[in-house]
Amino acid sequence: LPWIIKVFWSPWIDRNSETVRDYKRWIIISETVYAALILIVAALDLQTHFALMIPLIFLALTASATQDIATDALAARSFERGDKGLLNSMQSIGSFAGSMVGGGFLLLLLRKTGWEILLPWMAVFVLLALLPLYFNKKLKLRRRQTRRRANLKDMYLFFKQKGMPKHILFLFLFYSGIIGILSVLHPLLVDLGYEIEQIGAMVGIFGASCGIVGSFLAGLAVRKAGRKALRRIIAFFIICTAAYFLAANSSGLIAKTAFVFIGIALVWGTYGMASTMMYTTAMDAVRDGREGTDFTLQLVIVHLCSMVCVMICSGAADRFGYDAMFSTELFLAIVSFIFVWHYRPFEQKELPQKQ
Repeated sequence: LPWIIKVFWSPWIDRNSETVRDYKRWIIISETVYAALILIVAALDLQTHFALMIPLIFLALTASATQDIATDALAARSFERGDKGLLNSMQSIGSFAGSMVGGGFLLLLLRKTGWEILLPWMAVFVLLALLPLYFNKKLKLRRRQTRRRANLKDMYLFFKQKGMPKHILFLFLFYSGIIGILSVLHPLLVDLGYEIEQIGAMVGIFGASCGIVGSFLAGLAVRKAGRKALRRIIAFFIICTAAYFLAANSSGLIAKTAFVFIGIALVWGTYGMASTMMYTTAMDAVRDGREGTDFTLQLVIVHLCSMVCVMICSGAADRFGYDAMFSTELFLAIVSFIFVWHYRPFEQKELPQKQ
């Protein structure tokens, strides 16, 4: 929930961030608060302090979401357009690496150590991740063309721009053919008889590794193939992924471990490429002086639309079986591909050079 509603305080961060030091302050303070709250939660007893733990976790995620706004805004102002593909590739890789550690290795350790021991180590990881930013003295910001400060009205004005309806439709459709498969991957593996440790290794480690590879390849391909061609290629890969799961499940081949691993590699690798392309397209559309607001707003739209797709696909899987769900995803993937083929992305004008 905090990562959805964070858009409402993103203009406040934009209007109070003019220098690299301002962005660093937002990021370091937010993550320090996040780490401190994790430590407090780790010290509490689940049985006796559960009611207190919920708001503390909510506040911790609010602090983390605030850091994310500032990080995205800093990235948008620090790099040239030609570097944004590789930049967002690194962002996706960081996300998948975090999933690998948190959803893979730590999930395996959780059953052996308990969350009371695991959470303090998570807090340590959070603080260690701040060190590269703290010691980075070479970051430079683009000079802003406007002196007008961001406010809540800017969220409304974002949608009033010419060409925005097609851009919103792109944000809705691009993930639609794959996000449902990701959402049912865990229950599918449970139904196939795999244990939680096996699922943690297969999805949290192997799957996230494929996501890292896909993100990296997409970052390189943005420069060589260009944004337009890469969007089309990724949209085609999403069709292939949905078609594979439908064919493997309907034929019964999904019950074989080798085909499960192929499916995991396909869905996570394609998702890694799609994430890099989505972040790059969203960053191209941010307005000067509204970097954090616009990028956050677009990602919130993506999250909300993904939730709708997940509910539709999960409902189809629950009521009619996995074949119906994979058929739904294949249909959405084909619709997305047709739209992406004719889509002309919304982009802001290139900003001035760095100061």
